[in-house]
Parts: sequence; C-alpha cells; structure tokens
Amino acid sequence: MARSPRPRTSDPELSPAERYAAARRRATSERSALAAFRSRLDFPLDDFQVEACAALERGSGVLVAAPTGAGKTVVGEFAVHLALESGRKAFYTTPIKALSNQKYADLARVHGQERVGLLTGDTNVNGDADVVVMTTEVLRNMLYAGSPALAGLGYVVMDEVHYLADRFRGPVWEEVIIHLPDDVQLVSLSATVSNAEEFGDWLSTVRGDTTVVVSEHRPVPLGQHVLVGDDLLDLYAGHVDPTDPGVDPPINPDLTHVLRRQSADPRDRRGPGDRGRGGRRPGIGVRQAPRFAVVDTLAQESLLPAIVFIFSRAGCEAAVQQCLSAGVRLTTPAEQAEIRRVAEERCAAIPPEDLGVLGFDSFEEALARGVAAHHAGMLPLFKETVEDLFSRGLVKVVFATETLALGINMPARSVVLERLVKWDGSSHVDITPGEYTQLTGRAGRRGIDTEGHAVVVAHTGLDPVQLAGLASRRLYPLRSSFRPTYNMAVNLVAQVGRDRAREVLETSFAQFQADRGVVGLARQAQSHAEALDGYAEAMSCDLGDFTEYAALRRGIGERERDLAKQAASARRADVARTLEGLRVGDVLEVPTGRRASYAVVVDPGGRPGFDGPRPTVLSTDRQVRRLTVADVGTGARTVGSLRVPSSFNVRVPAARRDLAARLRARLDELDLAPAPGRPGRRDARRTAAADDAELEGMRRRLRAHPCHRCPDREEHARWADRWHRLKGEHDALVARIAGRTGSIAAVFDRICDVLVTLGYLERTEAEATTPTGGTALAVTDAGQWLRRIYAENDLLLAECLRRGVWEELDPPQLAAAVSALVYRSRRDEEIEPRVPGGPQSRLGRALDAAVRAWSELEDLEHGHRLETIQPLDTGLVEPIHRWAAGRSLDAVLRGGDLAAGDFVRWVKQVVDVLDQIHGAAPTARLRTTADRAVTALRRGVVAYSAV
Repeated sequence: MARSPRPRTSDPELSPAERYAAARRRATSERSALAAFRSRLDFPLDDFQVEACAALERGSGVLVAAPTGAGKTVVGEFAVHLALESGRKAFYTTPIKALSNQKYADLARVHGQERVGLLTGDTNVNGDADVVVMTTEVLRNMLYAGSPALAGLGYVVMDEVHYLADRFRGPVWEEVIIHLPDDVQLVSLSATVSNAEEFGDWLSTVRGDTTVVVSEHRPVPLGQHVLVGDDLLDLYAGHVDPTDPGVDPPINPDLTHVLRRQSADPRDRRGPGDRGRGGRRPGIGVRQAPRFAVVDTLAQESLLPAIVFIFSRAGCEAAVQQCLSAGVRLTTPAEQAEIRRVAEERCAAIPPEDLGVLGFDSFEEALARGVAAHHAGMLPLFKETVEDLFSRGLVKVVFATETLALGINMPARSVVLERLVKWDGSSHVDITPGEYTQLTGRAGRRGIDTEGHAVVVAHTGLDPVQLAGLASRRLYPLRSSFRPTYNMAVNLVAQVGRDRAREVLETSFAQFQADRGVVGLARQAQSHAEALDGYAEAMSCDLGDFTEYAALRRGIGERERDLAKQAASARRADVARTLEGLRVGDVLEVPTGRRASYAVVVDPGGRPGFDGPRPTVLSTDRQVRRLTVADVGTGARTVGSLRVPSSFNVRVPAARRDLAARLRARLDELDLAPAPGRPGRRDARRTAAADDAELEGMRRRLRAHPCHRCPDREEHARWADRWHRLKGEHDALVARIAGRTGSIAAVFDRICDVLVTLGYLERTEAEATTPTGGTALAVTDAGQWLRRIYAENDLLLAECLRRGVWEELDPPQLAAAVSALVYRSRRDEEIEPRVPGGPQSRLGRALDAAVRAWSELEDLEHGHRLETIQPLDTGLVEPIHRWAAGRSLDAVLRGGDLAAGDFVRWVKQVVDVLDQIHGAAPTARLRTTADRAVTALRRGVVAYSAV
C-alpha cells in the first residue's frame, strides 16, 4: 500500500539533487491531467484522493477503501475525466439501479447529456456514449455477448465493489473483474474493509499492477451517543476521543448510572425473563422512548436531518403514523408548500385512482410535516421523492430499513438505531461491527456539519459495553460469494474451452481466499504430521507392532460399547412395553429403588411418543405425575383395577384425595403393600457381552498378540491413544485442504457434467481429452439458448424453453408463468395460490410442467452434489396475470398483502427475464409472445418508476 510522503522543495534537510527531483515532480504534476481535473473542482482533494488519482494517471489499477461519505467517487470521476481526455470510453458500474440513475444525473450535469449514457436493463439512454453508467449485471452480459460497445473501453469504475460479498448477486462482480480486457484500467471503490490488502493482492494477480489506497479517516468526525428517555448521553467517557476510541474504551459513567437507575425503576414493564438481582447489567428493563419523542429530542438537540434505522418495513410505516398522530411538524409553511409542489409534480403521471390505492394523500401529508418512510416495499416513485426532498433538506426525518445504507447519497446530521438486532430471514441476529459502521456512515454532511452523530435508542437488553465494541471496531472483512453457474459454464466453454475455463475460475477471489486459507491449514497439518511421528516413536514396542495391538484394543472397546447400547435399547423396549395398552383404572406396581410403589392410571397417555408411552397416574399419597420409561425401573406391572369416576379431575384436590383413599383400600383387598422391588430383567442383560462370539474372538487375538506381554504396555497404550485421536483430526484437516484446493473448478466440472447429461454441452469426438485429462466440450444449440439466460434460475428457464412449456401461452399467461420462476415470497406461509383459469387451463398445465422440470433437475443436481435450482413460487401468478391483462392496480393488489413497491420491483424482474426469453426463445411465436408480455407489463406505475 503506497503511503510514502512527498518531499517538499523547501525542506532544508533535502540534498540539492532531491530538491531538484521534487521540483521536477511538482512541475510535471502541474501539467498533469490530475492538475486539470483539480482546477475544475470547488473543493480541495484529500490525500487519499490525490494518491489514488495519481496512481490511476500512472496507468495503475486502483482499489480505494474509505468510509461512507469520504469522497471515494471523486476517483471514479477522475477515471471518467482521463477517458474523455484520451479519447477512450469509460463505464461506471453500480450495484443498484437507483445509484446508476443518481450517478448518471451527476455525470451528465458535468459532461453534458450528449456524452453520457445509462443502461440498467430496462433503461437504455444513449448507450453508445463515451461515458456509460450501468448496473454491473449489464456489463457482465456485454462481456459474455462480446458487445461492440466494448471497443475503445479504457476505464471501468466499480462502485460499491464490496457488494461482491452479496450471496445472491456478488458473483457478478468477480465475473466482470476476471473477464475485462487486459488493457482496461479498473477503479474499485469500496467501503472500509479489514482485508483490503488481501483483495488488492487478488486484483494485482488478475488485473496487473493495482495500487491499494486505504483511508479510515472520516472527513466529518462521528460522535457516539445513547438516547435514554429524553436524555442524549455520550457513549464514551469524557477523555476518550470518539474518532479513535481504541480497544475496550471506557463507558461514560453518567450513562451507566442512568441505565442502572431506569433498570431499578419498579414502573418498568419487564417480562419475567428480565427480572434479576442486584448485579443486573445496565440496560436490562429500560423504557424505550416512543418514536415521536425521539424525533422531538433530535429536533431540540439540533440533530436534524436524521435517518432512523428500524429494520422493519411495518415499523417504518408505523413510525410515520405515530409521528403524525402525535402532531409532529418539522417544516415551515414555505417548506410545506415546496414539498407538496415537488411531490405532486413527481407523481403527476400516476392516474388519480392509482394514487388513492397507493395512499398518496397520507404520504404527502407526512412529507409536508417533514417525516417519511423509505423501504423496498414502497413504490419507487415515492422512494425517489423522499430521496430528493431529504437531500434538499426539506424532509427532516426518514425512517428506513438497512437497504438505505447502501448506495444512494442521502447524508444526514445524525443516524439513529432503534435496536442492535435485525431479522436475517430466519432469526433475529446481532448486527456486526461492519454493519454498524455502514449504517452510521451516513451521519455527517461534508461541508455542512462539523460532526456527525450516531445515536442508539436505549432499550431492554442494551449493553453499552457491547455497543462500544460495535462502534470502536472496524471489522468488515470482504468474503467472496463467487460460484459457477450454468450460464457462466456454457459461456466460458463457448469462449475459451473447458481447460481455459477451469483456469479462469481458479483465478476467482473465492479460490484466492480458499488457497490462502489452505496455507494456514497446511501449516497445521504439517504440525500434526510431526506430532504423529513423535507419538508413533513413543508407542513403538520391541515385541511387535503396537499399532496393530492398539487397534485390537480399540476394536474391543467399540464392540463392548455397541453391545451395551444394544442391551440398553432392548431393556428400554421391554420397559416401554409394560406401559403400553394400559386402561383407565389399572393399578400398577412401580419398582422405585429398594421398594415398590403403587398408582392408579387416570389417563393412558394416548399414542406412544418418541420415548414411549407416558400414562398419567395417581399415587397412594395423592401425587399426580406422568410416568416415563425412566421412572419405572425394570418395568411396571398391572396388579389389579379400580373404577375411576368419569367426572374425575386431577386439578380438584378433593377428587384426588378420594381416589387415593379408594386406591389404598383396593391394595388392602389385594393384600398388597409397599415391598422390596422385584428383580428385573436387567441382570440377565448384563451378560450379553460375555455371550458374544465376535467379542470373545477379539479378546483371544489380543491375549495372543506379542505386545500383550510387554511390561510397558500401558505406557505405550497412552501414546497410542494420543496418536489415534490426532490422526483423526489430521485426516479431517487433510480432507478440508483437498476440498478447498481447486474447489471452484471442481464445482464447475460437476455443473458441466449436468449440462452434458441434459444436452446443453456435448463431448467432442475430435480430441477426446484435454491436456489436463478432462473431456473436451462444445456448446450445443440448446446451450446457445442458455448462454442468453442470466437469471438466477437459468437452467430451469432454459429447460422450460427447450421443452416447449410456454409455447401455447398468451402474453398475460406467459408473464404469470415466468413469475413463478422469478418470485420469492418474504414469508414461509404456505397459501394455495389461485391460478387464473384453474389448474386445467393452459396456464395451469404450463405451471405443472415447470414443476415437473424443476423436480427432475433437482434430482439430477442431487446426484451431482449440487444445489442451485430454486423451487417455483406461484404467489405472484395471479397479480402478474391481472396486471398484464390490463387490470387496475387496485384489482391487482386487492385481497393480498403484497406492497405496491414490492409488486413493481417484481414486475421489473419479470420484465428482465422476459427480455432474455425474447432473445433466447427457440421459436418466433414465443419470442413475439415475450415481447408482447413486456409491453403489457411495462405500463402505469411500472412504467413511471425509474428504479
């Protein structure tokens, strides 16, 4: 990482030669492209920006890792400047369409709309321009298709490159980095990650010279606070520098005191699990301030505008409504008028009836008061309106989910976190230090605020020490999520052949990290091997092979344990049978310890559970309990019966008393009384090992072994046990190493095997094997269709095309059928969806055929140790069909829990896939149907939404 300070020409300690060289460098820099670029800026560049831009001008690739808001994009903008100055093209890629739209507007403002284009899948504006902003997926598709737009490309900026850790879309970043032409300079812009140097090393490996520039300096310092009630308290003790708190910084004693005082307040509404003793941690049981009160406090402390992260869509909407109900108003009359004008102007194209469905009036009223929600379930137009008004300082508080933390530029004076846990799709988990840093990174507007503020609202379970750990650590490692896909496989085989494809995949960051991990594992394995040699020497015996003798001993022990388990299982089964078939009124003798006790069955317990029957009984001392196998020793015995009234209730003391008295009387009649427990069948089972012929044979071989007579036998045996345990660990470690080495290429091989089985690839007759011993492959006609399918369920989509599953469908039916392969519901609820036309309609039959294809592919994958095919989800079939058939938004959303924003987002993804089908379908009829389906879907609120 380049960090060398530049010598100053005025430094008296420099030699004349050094001063001359420094002067030459300064003169050169004044004539450089960077100097021209700086002259057009109205702000000075920071050191890290200068360092990165200078490296870029030298011809080096650059990785810039810096905090949110530090100004990383300046380096990307300089790459655009270099491209235009040198007559080459620049592509600026982003992970999300919203960020692409924003960056397009920024660059068009600087360079003119005629020189800047935008490509986001469903948007094509001036795509042949010198500078094109695009989503990363668009660039990946261009690389695989060999697009002519790549001619003359000199620079590619990958904004938010740390997105390659995303498990769903991250692999696209690595594909682009690997496949870009060698002469393209790459500018990678990342959040501050703890392994930037490792990522930079990989970039240097696959892209050539790459300068890594890391800055952990925030241009606007960030203060850390906790809001307890209406008291805003610093997190750290007064002497701690919040910009460099160090490890385990001391907590503000006032904060600890206030949290303890609230915890001890008897008015606290704590659950039973929160009740503790005097040593309870601070924060347990504290009362959380209402959301409107949080807004009031922020306003009083001059901490607006603010983003409040809630991690729940419903929570965001509820927060806005709570503020409205509480009468929160943060705007002046002039601001309210401007807000209403902007909102109505932006949404003017939406028909009035749709605005009613979307709740526009309530949305506008909240905006006018200065508050808004922001989450993926909102209509994109509404989100864009919020972003515009917030960036202009008109909206003061935005309640947002964590999706706002990535990408679009919405800085605030303060960022508030309601909780330090979030729902990850399956459970509530603590947020990580990296996530905390990413979320709070929005706080502090450069050039406006002297300090940003991170505020955590005190709540039950808040531990200020844990919070300090989140706020003071910068642990945000970048981990590759790269994996080969079917589409990737056919494209690689078509372009470079199987052998070269394997080599390409082995250059991925995923394999790079796996190989680096192997280095540490290999050192550990070497240490194991040395220790094993030592143990082997220590257990060696002059009389014979002690390894063989030790194996016999272990075998005997394992056989004895197996027999013991079998005997225990048989005993348990015998005992369980004594509790089966019981009826109400049966009197049982239960062996307990040295004496037997008696009870009457009041409930047989129904069907036996995992641990056998569990009847409910009443004992002679009026105790009611549920008997288990473990309670009855060698087994219960029925010794008589007793009538139990049908009205008997175990919860009535008098009923228990009467029945216990009748039980004692019945025992007297039977002449039974507590007596020593009967011997059980257990003793007979203890001799099972003695009767086992296999075990006896092993014992004979042990006694006959020469090492059995060794006087140091037990000492050798101790070393042999250590050797055996370590050998097991060593073998597992070697297996892990083998699994990591070449792991990506091995998955690629299995994917190719599936594609050969299905006929998307074929083994070539000429040159039967490749130089590495693998089979040479070629792409078939069906494989050519698959090359143009980039969606997540690529193979299933291709199979539906090949089998003609969708050939007879009309446009609304095709859109609905495709949605089943695209949609993923947010809940696990199993609701039987309605299929328009019924299950026997053309759409219903097409869905059935797609399910059969999925089932067959899943079985095939299972046989090849793969798990990529996603099951169909028909939850969007009816809404998509209605929309494509021209129904109103109200008719589409009525009766369901699908949010308008979610609906628009999913429709756009269906449109993306239909566009791919239009280019890949094997018949003209299906290509035409797909094109008409796209037109039918791209209307109304879908067409108005840029995101």
